[in-house]
Amino acid sequence: MLDVSGLKKVYEGSGRRVEAVRDLTFTVDAGELVCLVGPSGCGKTTLLKCVGGLLTPTAGEVRVGGRRVTGPPPDMAVVFQEYGRSLFPWKRVGENVELPLKQKRLGAARRRELVADALESVGLTDAAGAYPWQLSGGMQQRVAIARALAYEPEVLLMDEPFAAVDAQTRAELEDLVRGLWRQRGITILFVTHDIDEAVYLGERVLILSSSPTVVQEQLKIDLPADRDQLHTRVAPRFAELRTHVYEQIQAAKRGTPVDRLTKDPTSDTPPPH
Repeated sequence: MLDVSGLKKVYEGSGRRVEAVRDLTFTVDAGELVCLVGPSGCGKTTLLKCVGGLLTPTAGEVRVGGRRVTGPPPDMAVVFQEYGRSLFPWKRVGENVELPLKQKRLGAARRRELVADALESVGLTDAAGAYPWQLSGGMQQRVAIARALAYEPEVLLMDEPFAAVDAQTRAELEDLVRGLWRQRGITILFVTHDIDEAVYLGERVLILSSSPTVVQEQLKIDLPADRDQLHTRVAPRFAELRTHVYEQIQAAKRGTPVDRLTKDPTSDTPPPH
């Protein structure tokens, strides 16, 4: 479904050359939820912008459903961290959710149907007539998620969407995203700086190196499909996976990756040559 091959991004200007992403190659299968973590400043957002067609890579390519990405793909939606900036404060919640549907030239009846379904999916049916500024931060992010769902994407990109909300709201939104993923079968690439969040949400975690970025490890998350905040996070296996990801990120900062094959047999990253 989502193929990233040899992706490289170099920023040049004012006599400087910064290699943000060196050589990224990975695949996200259709219907898979994959989380992306790495050291601060490793190029996670740069990668996501390239995947979303918002930034042109220096080399390599991104393909969605076999089609090369040269601009924002019509079957992809993005949920950003700064939900407050992505919503129009002078438009009501329902209007915000409906806005991208007008670009698809759908009839009014179909747009209303999609908006109603999306708002119901995120628990905001009664908030359709409210303005974003009348809602809490967590509810505003639910609106942003609803807008993405209404677009009926095959691929959903999420760029640290819960970084600005409190811990309790974050837990609720994590469960919401995982529930929507299981119900709708959307392919999700979820970028986060939170290790616990990555292990809790993902079926697989891609661990990035420090900049210039490569994929340091692809780790399968062999937790049960049914997860909850109370029991999953205190499970011994959760702690093992979390510790492994933490060790890899610390090793990435030092430039000395942990021996993947001996540290964790669930890793599907090949040994270094």
